Amino acid sequence: MSKVVKERLPQLDIFRALAIFSVIQVHASSFAAAEQALNSPVYYFYNWMNIFFKIGTPSFIFLSSFVLFYNYYDQPISRQLVSKFYKKRLTYIILPYLLVSFCYFAVVAIYRHDFVNNSKLYELKSLGTALLTGTAYTHLYFVFISIQFYLLFPLFLWLFQSFRNHRVLLALIFPCGLALQWGFVFWNKYGLQLPNKGSYALSYLGYYMFGAALAIYFGKIKAWLTTEWKALSKVQKGWTAALWISWLAIAFAHVQLWYSYRQGHSSPNTLWFELLWNVHTLFSAMVLMKAAFYIHRKGSSFWTRSLTRLGELSFGIYLFHPFVLFVYRYFWSEQKLPGASLGYLIYIIVGSMLALFLSWGFVQLCFRRLPFAAWFLGNVPASLRKKKPAGRRESGQNPSIGANT
Repeated sequence: MSKVVKERLPQLDIFRALAIFSVIQVHASSFAAAEQALNSPVYYFYNWMNIFFKIGTPSFIFLSSFVLFYNYYDQPISRQLVSKFYKKRLTYIILPYLLVSFCYFAVVAIYRHDFVNNSKLYELKSLGTALLTGTAYTHLYFVFISIQFYLLFPLFLWLFQSFRNHRVLLALIFPCGLALQWGFVFWNKYGLQLPNKGSYALSYLGYYMFGAALAIYFGKIKAWLTTEWKALSKVQKGWTAALWISWLAIAFAHVQLWYSYRQGHSSPNTLWFELLWNVHTLFSAMVLMKAAFYIHRKGSSFWTRSLTRLGELSFGIYLFHPFVLFVYRYFWSEQKLPGASLGYLIYIIVGSMLALFLSWGFVQLCFRRLPFAAWFLGNVPASLRKKKPAGRRESGQNPSIGANT
C-alpha cells in the first residue's frame, strides 16, 4: 500500500470552533440547569443551553477518529509509523493530560483544604486514582478516553486495512461500533454499574467508528459537503433537508426530556436519556461538518479567520476554560444571586463569555510567549510558530484532541 498525500482540510478548524463553543455553554450553565435556577421564569433557556450544546464533546471524539483515519488509512502500517504516532501522542496529549490533571487536582485540594485534613499518602493515592480514571477535574475524562482510543488505534487501523472489500468494511464499521457501545451501556446498567461510565472509551465507540467510516468514505461525501445547495441533485437536497430537520427534532426531544425530568414532571428510564443523547450527538457530528464546510465557503473573512483561530486553539481552551469558570464562581458565587433574577441570567451569560474569550486570549498568549506552553496546552498551531517545520504537514493539523495527526 503506497503512501498517499492527503488534501489538508481547513474546514475542520471551524468544526473544532463550533465544538469548543458548545462545550463551554454546557459547563457555563451546569449549576443553573441542575439546581440553582429551577424556579426561574427563563429556566427553559438554561436547560436548553445545557442540553442542546451537549454535542461538543461527542463531536470532538468523532472528529478525532475522522482525522486519524483520514491521515493514516492509506498509509502502510509499519513499526516506524506506529512509533511516530505514539511519540506525538505522548508529547502533545499524554504529557499535557498529566500536568494539567496535577494542576487541577492541586487547585481543588487547596480549595477544599485536603492537604490539611488528609494525609499525604491518601492524597497521593487519590491523585493516582484521578489520573487513571480521568477524574482530576470534571472535563478531563474526555482526554482520558481519547488516550484509551490511541492505544487501540493501530489495531483498528490494521484490521480495517486488512479488509479487501471496502463496501463490506463500510457496512460493518459503524453498526459494530454502535452495537459494542450499547452493549456496554446495558452491561453497565444491569451489571457493572460503574459510577464513571463516561471515563471509558467503550461509551463512545459508535462515534469513533462513525468518524472512521466517514474518513474512509470521504471521497464520496466530499462533493456533498462542498457543493452549493442549488447545484445539489434532488436526492442530495432531500437527504440534506432530512438531516437538518431530524437533527432539530431530536435535539428538541432531548431538551424536552431533561426539562420534564428536572422540573419533576416525569421520571424516565435512564436508557431514554442515553438514546436521545446518542442520536442527537450523532446527527450533530454531520450537521457541524456540513456547517463548517459552508462557513468556510461562504463566510466573511473575519468570521472564517476568527473561527479558524478558535479551532486551532480548541484543545488548549478545552483544558483551561474550567479554571476560568472556577475563579469566576469563586469570586462571584452564583449562590449569592437568586436563581430567578435577571442578575443571575446576566451572570451566566457573562461567565460563558469570559470562559471563551479569556481562555482564548490566555492560550494564544502562552503559545506566542512561553516556549514550554506545549507541555500544558498541546501542540502549537502552525500559524503561531515562529518557524514552520520543513516538509509536508499532515492534513489533520496539530496533534491535539479533535486535531490528531
